[in-house]
Amino acid sequence: MSILRLKLPTDPRWVNIVETNIEEILTDHAWCEQKAATNAITIITHNSEHQDLVQDLLALAKEEIDHFEQVHNIIIKRGLKLGRERKDDYVNELYLYMKRSNTGSRVSGLVERLLFSAMIEARSCERFKVLSENIEDEELATFYRNLMESEAGHYTTFIGYARKYGEGIDVEKRWREWLDFEASIISNYGKNETIHG
Repeated sequence: MSILRLKLPTDPRWVNIVETNIEEILTDHAWCEQKAATNAITIITHNSEHQDLVQDLLALAKEEIDHFEQVHNIIIKRGLKLGRERKDDYVNELYLYMKRSNTGSRVSGLVERLLFSAMIEARSCERFKVLSENIEDEELATFYRNLMESEAGHYTTFIGYARKYGEGIDVEKRWREWLDFEASIISNYGKNETIHG
């Protein structure tokens, strides 16, 4: 996962926590996919002048909704229930960092939103990899392996557009700052049966 450049890997023992409550991880995961689709639509709404970005993020939003449906189907198949939407403290911390960092220009706002999105996709991808390699449930191991590849593609999309439209911004330097910030908070997570928890 060196492509993601995450500084702190998830402890594989997190999967032991996940396995104690599969219904909870699936519910949390489903809502993560829904929020990812909503986030992509929000970026489109505020940056509709970039035709290529609109097209790619529309495709991404459809894929996230498809993932939501896939998780929901697993929940139904197993006789479980999709619980209420969960609060995601990890994403909320990243969101607050994004808000504080936005210097107010439209370009800066777009770059920050894209890097915020890339960060979530990078960590989700890494978590899916850990799940796929350590969970004893074979169906879920295969499911998360397939999703891991998709999340890596989403991460690349967001980073790519930050570089393309970040005129006047040192996007590489900014991404390193995002990676440092993420490393400073992720050690507080990995203790709950949620994707980022």
